[in-house]
Amino acid sequence: MRTAYLDNNATTAIAPEVREAMEPYFAAEYFNPSSAYERAMPAAQAIKKARETVAGFLGGVDPSEILFTSCATESLNAALYGAVRANPARRHVVTTAVEHPAVLEICKDLARSDLDVTFLPVDRSGNLDLRTFIRALRPDTLIVAVMHANNETGVIFPVEELARIAKETDPAILFLTDATQTAGKLPLDLRGTMSHVDLLAFSGHKLHAPKGVGALFVRRGAPLRPFMIGGHQEGGRRAGTENVPYIAGLARAVELAWADHVATEARIRRLRDRLEAGLLASVPCVEVNGQGAARLPNTLNISVHFIEGEGILYQLNSHGIWASSGSACTSGSLEPSHVLRAMQVPFTAIHGSVRLSLGRYNSDGDVEHTLEVFPRVVANLRRLSPYWDPARDRPRPEAEAMLQGA
Repeated sequence: MRTAYLDNNATTAIAPEVREAMEPYFAAEYFNPSSAYERAMPAAQAIKKARETVAGFLGGVDPSEILFTSCATESLNAALYGAVRANPARRHVVTTAVEHPAVLEICKDLARSDLDVTFLPVDRSGNLDLRTFIRALRPDTLIVAVMHANNETGVIFPVEELARIAKETDPAILFLTDATQTAGKLPLDLRGTMSHVDLLAFSGHKLHAPKGVGALFVRRGAPLRPFMIGGHQEGGRRAGTENVPYIAGLARAVELAWADHVATEARIRRLRDRLEAGLLASVPCVEVNGQGAARLPNTLNISVHFIEGEGILYQLNSHGIWASSGSACTSGSLEPSHVLRAMQVPFTAIHGSVRLSLGRYNSDGDVEHTLEVFPRVVANLRRLSPYWDPARDRPRPEAEAMLQGA
């Protein structure tokens, strides 16, 4: 059976070159990089080289501004809680209503801890309103946390402009961006266009490194208390013996990502656009979430009216197509995605969202297979829907009225 992995925003396959770069540090070079004897030097040098590589990947920042962590979630925890602990006089946080839970849940926790948190809304396309953002900034604003691109819809936020506005309003405001979905897909120039960003987090497993390694950029001078204490590693800012093989793997992954990023982005965008156009042409009553906004080149979030995304995913899986849903129903909840709720996706479609995210190992064959299977899956499920008329392949009259009023 032909298969197609279309869930690259969830995780990516480890690149063979990355596995090769990791191998020596599982075997011959297994030593603790903090040990003083000569035999441990290769491990320490691997971390030093990796720090320089990631610093270059982020626009040529100083290597001392790079901390290695276990994942983007840890990096975001370290950034937000570390900033709060270092700046007790400031009690206001600005974020968006569509952040990944790694930011959203922290901000909710900070709100329970008597900080004032502003959750900025988005429009139907998933965009922020700049005037609303400017009005949200206050004299006591501590930190702004806005993702670089949304993990569900791929909508890109203008973090360069938002960070500049925050700094021009008050240089003491910290700006954090979650670049988990953009690392390796979009430029991250922290010395150029993103020079007003103080903190940036990303994770290795979204760009063909293994799960279990991430990075946090902390601009020199940004006040931040250590999140993990108990050791001198990472300049005293993140305790714990470094995960040498995974750090080496992360460094190799960012090298691969940036070596051919222009050609890879163009090829993936072509595949995504072909997939999007094909589905819109072959499946009635669907809409692309975020269609009116700048989006990542690999991401397609499509809502199918009058059926459940869970059913679509189940049947796609039976045909060897692996994707994810924009609805939280796959985790046992009947609540739709907080992102789609914030975007005010119509109730007739909000549970029927499917995210198809491509990567460097996808092919034209994957798109062809999906375009062949997806319309059949939708047609099969709609035959069971009381809102759909299979004979006309369109909603029943009462459902048409619901659709027009949504």
